[in-house]
Amino acid sequence: MKRDTNRILTTHAGSLPRSDELRQLIYAKAEGRPYDPAALAGRLRSEVAEVVRKQVACGIDSVNDGELGKTNFTNYVRGRLAGFEAREYRPGRDPEPLSIAGRDRIRFPEYFAAGGRGFGAFAGAGPSQKQVYCVAPLKYVGHEALREEIECFRAALEETKVGEAFLPANTPGTIEHWLRNEHYPDEEAFVYAIAEAMRVEYKTIVDAGFLLQIDDPDLPDGWQMYPAMSVKDYRDYATLRVEALNHALRGIPREKVRLHVCWGSFHGPHQQDIPLADIIDIIFRVRAGSYSIEASNPRHEHEWRVFEEVRLPEGSVLIPGVVGHCTDLIEHPALVAERLVRYAKLVGRENVMGGTDCGLGPRVGHAAIAWAKLEALAEGARLATRELWVRTSKARKPRPPSPRARRSTRRKRRRT
Repeated sequence: MKRDTNRILTTHAGSLPRSDELRQLIYAKAEGRPYDPAALAGRLRSEVAEVVRKQVACGIDSVNDGELGKTNFTNYVRGRLAGFEAREYRPGRDPEPLSIAGRDRIRFPEYFAAGGRGFGAFAGAGPSQKQVYCVAPLKYVGHEALREEIECFRAALEETKVGEAFLPANTPGTIEHWLRNEHYPDEEAFVYAIAEAMRVEYKTIVDAGFLLQIDDPDLPDGWQMYPAMSVKDYRDYATLRVEALNHALRGIPREKVRLHVCWGSFHGPHQQDIPLADIIDIIFRVRAGSYSIEASNPRHEHEWRVFEEVRLPEGSVLIPGVVGHCTDLIEHPALVAERLVRYAKLVGRENVMGGTDCGLGPRVGHAAIAWAKLEALAEGARLATRELWVRTSKARKPRPPSPRARRSTRRKRRRT
């Protein structure tokens, strides 16, 4: 976990733009359709190298591979776990799919009926929208895919000097949303089994020398999926999944882990999102050295005030999202700086890193917008640094006496 006592550093939440050609090759592979393996490997290597260069050129300090080789941030796990089978959904016979906009759907049925952009439970599922069932003991089988991901990223880093490199991985609670249990005796055994399987991926990333980012939108957006739950019930639900995640992270140094949480990536009302104040203590129970949260979208920007009452865990870093994924409007650097300064004054300037609300790759209207947002992030961090270090230093430095004051002092000395 990179820190700096002289300036505000920058990073982002994960996914970045990729070409349609690369996306089509990845989806063809995931769906079992014919594709050219050599073409996929070559294009992936060149685009990862380019995405690393672009991050550095934008002024980003902690970079990743853009998650370019994954179908998306969650569905990629289907190719790395064994013990499940996919089935066609049978309306009226199978359990109704969960929705990360579940409570909003109840509140705004007309909006969603008219085509509002709510997501189903297997959203983010990418190529396949089939329901997936755990029917046997879960086992990690993604060793080769992970090795290729690491080697591709490492090759890109050999071409471009970076401050810090991270790789994201999905969390047990979020994986559980698209994987229904038909094998384990209860919910707890199921979640812990996912955690134990994913531990292989977590440990491999850290052992390869990278910072591990745990993507856990489940922590906030699970609330939308279970409309019948009270806040107390949901806190119990979230606590179990954090305990399972910590089980998977056992033995991994906290400073090698950062947690990213968000309220789902759907462009919709979000009126029914759970407030940050109701779950921030549970988020901070995750054994991580830094915590990435949404902080710029219109529904949650005001929640910086939570940190007037809540202390950041000792030795950790807060990564507020100061540019967003829910609009193509490019934030003004001065606004980015204001947001960063606001957090820095509450948790300490050395304990803040500028970030994004969520991954920008598939969620803004064009690749050029994503890169412009990262440029605004970096420029805003420079402005915040000036405000927090340079101006503070000048304010503390005593001013030399004015010529008039010096003349007055000399006259007083002569009189004495």
